[in-house]
Amino acid sequence: MDHIRRTVGSGSPLEPRIGFSRAVRKGGHVAVAGTAPLGEDGATVGRGDVHAQTVRCLDIAEAALKAAGASLEDVVRTRVMLTDVTRWEEAARAHGERFASVRPACTFVEVSRFIDPDWLVEVELDAIVD
Repeated sequence: MDHIRRTVGSGSPLEPRIGFSRAVRKGGHVAVAGTAPLGEDGATVGRGDVHAQTVRCLDIAEAALKAAGASLEDVVRTRVMLTDVTRWEEAARAHGERFASVRPACTFVEVSRFIDPDWLVEVELDAIVD
């Protein structure tokens, strides 16, 4: 089994500044860091819209998975962090659109805030590639 540690970047200017990778793969395990709802231009996507922001977070996470040699079907755990957990159903709808057939272990939690006050949600996930 391949035990080489591989990192995946997303181009975020925060990655080198903070010292993190969008994803890390070691052997068959892939961990994707908390993804924020940022567009290609670095601006927040879907201001005020939890569903749109969650979709964008999942797009970023899925791209990181692919770059690490994994797919959504390999995801075993997701964590959805919201600044207002009463809006969990909006995030859950986006989650269900991607994971209805995969059904990973999933946790929704409320956090006090994110780096940018326009971010309403971040998503992180773990995958295991056989």
